Amino acid sequence: MAYLAAVTLASALATASAAIPTETPSSLQGPVAQIVAQSALETQAVPEPEVMSTEISVLTYNVKGLPWPIAKGRAQALREIGEELAQMRREGRQPQVVLIQEGFRDEVEDLVATSGYPHWARGPGRSERAVGPQPEDAKGFDPIRYLRSGEGWGKLTGAGLHVLSDLPILEVVNAPYRYCAGFDCLANKGVMMVRLALPDGPGEIDIINTHMNSRRAAKVPMERSLQAHRLQTDELLGFIRTHWTADRPLLVGGDFNVKNAPDRYAHRADARPYKVVAEFCGQRDSGCQGEVVAADAQPWLRSQDLQAFVSKGPIDVRPIRIDTLFGFDGIKAPLSDHDGYLVRYRLSWNPTVLALARNVGPVEVRPQFRNPGLRVSVKY
Repeated sequence: MAYLAAVTLASALATASAAIPTETPSSLQGPVAQIVAQSALETQAVPEPEVMSTEISVLTYNVKGLPWPIAKGRAQALREIGEELAQMRREGRQPQVVLIQEGFRDEVEDLVATSGYPHWARGPGRSERAVGPQPEDAKGFDPIRYLRSGEGWGKLTGAGLHVLSDLPILEVVNAPYRYCAGFDCLANKGVMMVRLALPDGPGEIDIINTHMNSRRAAKVPMERSLQAHRLQTDELLGFIRTHWTADRPLLVGGDFNVKNAPDRYAHRADARPYKVVAEFCGQRDSGCQGEVVAADAQPWLRSQDLQAFVSKGPIDVRPIRIDTLFGFDGIKAPLSDHDGYLVRYRLSWNPTVLALARNVGPVEVRPQFRNPGLRVSVKY
């Protein structure tokens, strides 16, 4: 409403200036005529809006931090990932924010300590439980149907979600997913949101990290894992509705487990408040640089990992570059079964509009035409 009020104010000023005569009527002479003419000139001389901007880079990375004996050699791999991030820091090219999935092992602490990030938040722990309303489509979903595939065994680990940040973390909100299928149920998978202080003073940004139900690795029928994934999508959208407001920019990232799975990706697509970066940058006029794939190749289905963004408030958000990190380079084996997915975003805002949008309460604009001149009353 405040943003609309700012637009209303600008419109009112424009209308009022149009109503002021640019030529002095013959009935107004001397000092009175000079006042009217000066008022018209000052009203019409509206400066171009000032635009400020800053950039933020976000890496989402499934580090395959699975416990032994499910995976071997992962402790050393996690330490090496920390060293890779530290090397990027020494070279001044480290991501400002890192979203980690499958960080189940204690050695994630070594990764964080080595990487040099000053701020660290964890996602849902092993004992946290889902709260809030259930999705409408959950009726008939039996939570324990495939006992041999891990359902009903309880939660052996937390969600494995972590956020590392160079920017101060102001708040953390966690929510485990209520629904799961197969061996995915052994982890308390869910979603977390961190609120960060933006550089250069525009305010705060919310960033979401999530990890959703796998397909074949769940070791249950595909229809079962699909149903669980769709319910988790419903829960993710509900989480965003509950914890995010449109006056603050939002970035979303994580392991969505949608590779080669259009039936998963398309579920509730029309209800998303966010735009998927791979879709946006695949358009010819996007202006994105780096490893951009044309939209007709459907790059959003070529990886499990996605990022997305929302730009509805006074701060405009646009992805400007995509890169992949830590993949196979022909010499050294990759440190995970996922590549790192790095996106750089540009955030732009008009300081005046931003200040108006953050005023508490409605803004009432009253153009008042008096002779001579114009008076605009702004009431909060």
